[in-house]
Amino acid sequence: MTETDDARRVVVVGGGVSGLAAAHRLRELLDESGPTASAGSRGVGRVEVVLLEASGRVGGTVRTERHEGFLLEGGPDSFISEKPAAVELARRLGLADRLVGTNDEHRRSFVVHGGRLRPTPEGFHLLAPARLWPFLTTDIFTWRGKARMALDLVLPRRRAADARDESLASFVRRRFGREALERMAQPMVGGIYTADPERLSLRSTMPRFLDMERDHRSLILALRRQARARNGGHTEGTSGARYGLFLSFDEGTQVLTDALAARLPPGTLRLGTRAESIGPRRGGGWTVGLAGGETIRAAAVCLALPAYAAARLLADVDSTLAAELEAIPYASTATVNLAYRRADIPHPLDGFGFVVPHAERRATLACTFSSVKFAGRAPEGHALLRAFVGGALQPEMFALDEEAMTAAVRRDLRDLLGVEAPPLFERVEKWPRSMAQYHLGHAERVGRVRRRLSSLHGLALCGNAYTGAGLPDCVREGERAAADIIEHLRRG
Repeated sequence: MTETDDARRVVVVGGGVSGLAAAHRLRELLDESGPTASAGSRGVGRVEVVLLEASGRVGGTVRTERHEGFLLEGGPDSFISEKPAAVELARRLGLADRLVGTNDEHRRSFVVHGGRLRPTPEGFHLLAPARLWPFLTTDIFTWRGKARMALDLVLPRRRAADARDESLASFVRRRFGREALERMAQPMVGGIYTADPERLSLRSTMPRFLDMERDHRSLILALRRQARARNGGHTEGTSGARYGLFLSFDEGTQVLTDALAARLPPGTLRLGTRAESIGPRRGGGWTVGLAGGETIRAAAVCLALPAYAAARLLADVDSTLAAELEAIPYASTATVNLAYRRADIPHPLDGFGFVVPHAERRATLACTFSSVKFAGRAPEGHALLRAFVGGALQPEMFALDEEAMTAAVRRDLRDLLGVEAPPLFERVEKWPRSMAQYHLGHAERVGRVRRRLSSLHGLALCGNAYTGAGLPDCVREGERAAADIIEHLRRG
């Protein structure tokens, strides 16, 4: 066994978005020529940053490929600008001019109901409507269902004394009824978190709806007031998600992770290097044991890993912390990109995609019309569709092999879009145990994790398992971990 002696080092384990953001932010804070050096790294001295990635590439679930003129996203295809961390990072990296928004046309989505695509009512935001007339005229809900949803206007808010965590399903049934949950909230939220709404913590995923109930009592009234404030007194807007907030890059989301990796100093990134163990050193600091026998000594370690992978490394360090991390469940998802000639798709594709309620019993969770949503995703006269499969409610679909999975998605596209022709090609990306599930009690669990971590000086955790699953959340988590490590080094 060999040992790298220099202990004035920070080791980041995991080269996904969070790990890359952590390593890059560490370098920013440590760089004596950087704008934050005087405040961020005063008293720290010279520190080497090492980023370990077990696979042969960085980026984690961020994977973009150009093929035959199509731009294929294997993982996330966009991020929301309302959470600023990713946009701010892109600007610091000099990527501002490569940010692209969604196309101005067809900013709406569809919901499958009764085997057909139905437009999401204009002004409907995930759980509730902000506009009356589109809600009243949609055929997604029965009149009885609409009447039950309208009761939100007069229902009382939850008592302040009842501070229990509440599931998404419970909240939606309580405010809007069963139809609202099954036909709209479950598929909309399922497309984001691939989760079981009966177990999903609203407080940990969409606390703004709890805030609306507390501050406005009625969510419908709250959304109408917010829409008026945004639109100068008018409530018109797009349907489904607020698509004007979504951004990507001209050549896909991998632009961000490639830029982060390129900014790291030579020798920082070690691909194909798996951490097998970590442990505290006598007198302070940590050792990281690698596959093959090498041991790295470090002043601080950041584990930018799935919670279950971090738990494995921490089992002998703090068994209680490891048990808390291991208890965070994950779902497995897959993306299926399908390239077509535009003439082979009878549907007008006059939206950004559709979501599928679990009650429809389809193989597909959701489908993005990628070449409609963002420019430059398909050659002229062609279309690119991207389907999502698996998740917490349909693990059996994820278990299918690629051929069977693609066949199942194509059956859905035939029934819902009228596509009979085979695709020009397809690409399947499977991401096992990739989506952390924020079940009831998640916020309390994260609090317990943070408290256990506070006694392990020089150890940080980050990733999508704690406070958010999107790209901006992962960037924010990585940069927070970097700041915590710098503060630890400063204190000595």
